[in-house]
Amino acid sequence: MIRDLRVTLFALLLAIVSGAIASAPASANPLLQIPEFEGLAAKASESVTVTLDSALLQMAARFLSADDPEDAEVRKIIQGLQGVYVRSFTFDSDFAYPQADIASVRKQLSSPGWQRLVEVRKRKEGTEVDVYVSVVPGSNKANGLAIIASEPRQFTIVNIVGAIDLDTLHKLEGDFGIPKLDIESKPERR
Repeated sequence: MIRDLRVTLFALLLAIVSGAIASAPASANPLLQIPEFEGLAAKASESVTVTLDSALLQMAARFLSADDPEDAEVRKIIQGLQGVYVRSFTFDSDFAYPQADIASVRKQLSSPGWQRLVEVRKRKEGTEVDVYVSVVPGSNKANGLAIIASEPRQFTIVNIVGAIDLDTLHKLEGDFGIPKLDIESKPERR
């Protein structure tokens, strides 16, 4: 699934760099209502739960070194964020998680203001990956990002809320529970 996320985010960043995001017709609530998934951690072979509101993000930013250029860049990025929410679970058997809860999150992304940037469906593997962006009406500024990736034994939901500079978002990879995907914002030209 991480390979699919890499491809998906690469396509997302390529779309952003090429100016593919249009203005949204209406305002979306960039904060998704993500189910608590109570009890899944006990059933999962691996689980990650990250819930960082703006206060916690600002507190975490204080632990980043002002002298380290990478830390300074991450600190700058998270200043405009209001929250980072990640739920990721891996299981030893197929579909040990409530698929209806995943569907309820996807349904929220069909509301006005959310735009799907990437959709990947692999029926044979049972893999689905969606990347959505919430755009401030009348602008090309993103105020929310959602990634939902599911396969038979694993699912991940990422919701980033706040002023998002999508061109530099990849710099948060590996921090605050956001998976490390090893992608760059601008693809190399051949």
